[in-house]
Amino acid sequence: MEDTLDTSQIKSWRSIVTLIVFILTNITVLFPFKVPLYIPRPVSTAVLGMLSNCRVISPRPKQSRRVKTGSHPCTVDRYVRLEFPMNFVTAPLVADLFLLAISAIGRQEVHDGTVGSNNISPLDIMAFFLTLAYIAISIDASGLIRYLAFQVLKKGGKVGHWLFFYLYTFFFCLGTFIGNDPIILSGTAFLAYMTRVSKNIMHPRAWIVSQFAVANTASAILVSSNPTNLVLAGAFKIKFITYTANMIVPVVVTAIVLFPFLLYVVFADSRLIPVSIQMRDLPNNLKGRERRNPNIPYARGITEEEDQTAANAEKGEILLLEEIMNPFLDKKGAAFGALIMAVTLITLLALNAASQSQGEYPVFWVTLPAACIMFCWDVTFGFMNRKITRKLARQTLWESEADRSKPAASGDEMNEKGIASVQEEWVETSNHQKSVQVHSSGAGESRHGSAGHEDWKADTDKIKSGGVIPASRIPTLTSLTLTGSGQAESDNGPLDTKPIGQVDVERSLSESEQRRRERPTLVSLVSDGHRWCQETLPTVTAVVAHLPFMLVPFAFSMFVLVQALVTRGWVPVFAHGWDHWVNKTGTIGSIGGMGLLSVILCNFAGTNIGSTILLSRVIQAWQEIHVANGTPLSNRTFWATVYSMALGVNFGAYSMAFSASLAGLLWRDILARKHINVSRLEFAWWNVPIIALAMGVGCAVLVAEVYVVRDDSPYHPG
Repeated sequence: MEDTLDTSQIKSWRSIVTLIVFILTNITVLFPFKVPLYIPRPVSTAVLGMLSNCRVISPRPKQSRRVKTGSHPCTVDRYVRLEFPMNFVTAPLVADLFLLAISAIGRQEVHDGTVGSNNISPLDIMAFFLTLAYIAISIDASGLIRYLAFQVLKKGGKVGHWLFFYLYTFFFCLGTFIGNDPIILSGTAFLAYMTRVSKNIMHPRAWIVSQFAVANTASAILVSSNPTNLVLAGAFKIKFITYTANMIVPVVVTAIVLFPFLLYVVFADSRLIPVSIQMRDLPNNLKGRERRNPNIPYARGITEEEDQTAANAEKGEILLLEEIMNPFLDKKGAAFGALIMAVTLITLLALNAASQSQGEYPVFWVTLPAACIMFCWDVTFGFMNRKITRKLARQTLWESEADRSKPAASGDEMNEKGIASVQEEWVETSNHQKSVQVHSSGAGESRHGSAGHEDWKADTDKIKSGGVIPASRIPTLTSLTLTGSGQAESDNGPLDTKPIGQVDVERSLSESEQRRRERPTLVSLVSDGHRWCQETLPTVTAVVAHLPFMLVPFAFSMFVLVQALVTRGWVPVFAHGWDHWVNKTGTIGSIGGMGLLSVILCNFAGTNIGSTILLSRVIQAWQEIHVANGTPLSNRTFWATVYSMALGVNFGAYSMAFSASLAGLLWRDILARKHINVSRLEFAWWNVPIIALAMGVGCAVLVAEVYVVRDDSPYHPG
């Protein structure tokens, strides 16, 4: 213990460098950038050639080298510029490698930062969080969250304030049990679409900012809802049920007070939250239509990149409206996922409460089997329905290609002209070897005579009415040779057909077919495998794609960095400073000071996870200082500090910077894909008054709570 509290090391150059590296790493997380790397062109060419010869990548096209700007016409660039990203994943890792290189840290720091020490086990925390996240995101992929949000939308009707209240309550209740990440994933997209298709909501900020704040507020109640809670509970041996019992009152009171503040103070503008919301009506032919699984490629009928263009078009607005008013729901998957989540959380709370000592059995021993059961369910039902999903994927791909090739039009006129043009371009031929088959092998039968014409009329009517053509009914496109004038030719001569819009469907599909005929490479095999997984196992693929894998290297690297501060004497220095503050201000000062400090460090100490790791070590060192001095802390002061930190690291996610939490980075990226750009200044301007009230109310309630349920008896760890 004396070694860990030794502060004399801070005068050594390695200790000083360690602190500087820690500060620079957190600044990089806050302001990411890219480092240019200049590679000699011969080296770049040799490496790419080797990868091409090994069939890792496709053969490089023969192109003339880029001429260096402002130089002699015969001079070419001698270097190839690459960019290395320095962000929340790479910056802590590079910092750890640098400290290892200068021997500022060694084997012990790496071990303690990964395997664990002082009751903090990063491996157990990451395993627990990822396995529980799989269950939560699988529930999200089933469409349950959007479906429930739609039911809330129906309940609220078109009365703006009631709808705001219902959505606020819905996101709070749901975020309490499944955490903030699934709420951010589905809730943000839902609100972006809802505000876009409404006629009198001028800007979505009131809805999206409130949703982000309430989701992170709710995540403070259960240990399982946020990885910061896992770090805190492990560091101080807090049972899950005890943590919830101490946090539920401050969090619920904060949420209650926060609602009118958001509605009547922060966003008191009828252009943001109208008294009466004017929503567009969904066309009758789309009401009740069976929705396609959005996890299947092209099933939405519109890509992420086309959202902005589609928002200005009639059809695009209808598609976005259908996303809200006719959501997809996998009833079996949603019911099974909800059951697994409920059983898992109840089992966790029961076993954790019954255990005599924290950490006797790792908590991921409960969540790992549950996640495996959920994974097996997703794989089994995905594989059982593979024929349906594959046909639907190919059909939606054909519809997407045909739709993009049609000239811009609106309403029924666009649909009629597009379908008629597609029908004209479907040309039959006996040359089966050159045909480009768009759909499954069952779609290869040719059509002849009047019977085929009648089938096409029926299919056309079906498309107009919003129906789905079976894959076996969709024709096989023939290979067409395009002349210089753009006229299509068959093997027997020119055909009297017209191109569909600016881009020919056949040309696009023929090019993709030609790419598939090229020799396979590792990259193409991986791409084909990913596409196969999307079509065959859409739910599993979607869930795995959204799992927070980037959290793992970031968390491990931050654990190692903080452990370096411990061994180099900086954490004891911080602990002595905190001890002086508490001696001057008492229990109330410990609550206010730790609440303020934790919120600030969320923005400047590597997200709320980094700040939780650092502050947990500081509080542990603070407690060890009092044990060494023979003056134990009081129960009231110690637990007031711990739970004040719990409030700060959860609420601090919506404070001044996106990087205050990984959820903030995810929220920003989702909004950017929906073409809603939020700057750093706007984020801070909107959230500073919200976090000020939330922390003020939460800390005030916590003061009352600790004076009621805690006493001044000495605190004994364990």
